[in-house]
Amino acid sequence: MEDKNIKKVLAQAGFSFKKQYGQNFLTDEGLLAEIVGLSGADKDCHVVEIGCGAGTLTRALAQKAAFVHAYEIDKSLQPVLARTLSGLDNVEVTFRDFLKMRLDVIERDLPPYRVVANLPYYITTPLIMMILEHSQKCLSLAVMVQEEVADRLCALPNTPQYGAITANIALYATCQKVLRVGRQMFYPSPNVDSAVVRIDIARGRLGDVDGDMYKKAVQAAFGARRKTLENNLCRAFSLTREQAEGVLNECGIDLKARGETLSPEDFVKLSGEVARYINKA
Repeated sequence: MEDKNIKKVLAQAGFSFKKQYGQNFLTDEGLLAEIVGLSGADKDCHVVEIGCGAGTLTRALAQKAAFVHAYEIDKSLQPVLARTLSGLDNVEVTFRDFLKMRLDVIERDLPPYRVVANLPYYITTPLIMMILEHSQKCLSLAVMVQEEVADRLCALPNTPQYGAITANIALYATCQKVLRVGRQMFYPSPNVDSAVVRIDIARGRLGDVDGDMYKKAVQAAFGARRKTLENNLCRAFSLTREQAEGVLNECGIDLKARGETLSPEDFVKLSGEVARYINKA
């Protein structure tokens, strides 16, 4: 659906943009088709779209996927979606806040599926982690986020963008920035550029790991970024300095290291050693 057409549909529906929902809609059909291709959606695939907005991406997905289960928090978009999705019999729109729903209930009658989402900044991390931590059927996510957020999600160790969310995603999946999208491609245009991130779920990719302890170790490492890892371990796990040194020595990690220098594999070793020290106490 071209830009002028979606503007007309929105105007005819009397729609008012709500800043709190980060409503910026894609309109270029070539770009929409590219995003659908990058998402992995095909004729055998069910898609869960989170935040379907004006339905432009929903329509593009429905033309390729077996079925699109779309979720939208803003009920005032109902008349808009009635227009943009007219004639499609493989789309179901649910007007609910996806983050407040139980994922096991959503997945109960679903086959394996892929997530596609155009996410406002404030729900990016909770939504991604909700699916990675609790989904039993999701194969992958293709999410549109602010470009600087995309850089953080996909960052490598020893870079300024690398942080807790990067390491936590790595426990469950691989992550890659697959497409940059300029701000001019949205209506209305936001103040920043965006990017599509592809997250492919691969549980167990780091081996047999206590997920809770891994995430606690990550949280400890990045809890006070200016402090050394040794200090952060003492604070987070009530270890003595001698115990923290013992943990780091066993892992082959420098005593003065900081969280951003550790790879996901380092966090696996670190969490295992911390657990052993705690269990010995």
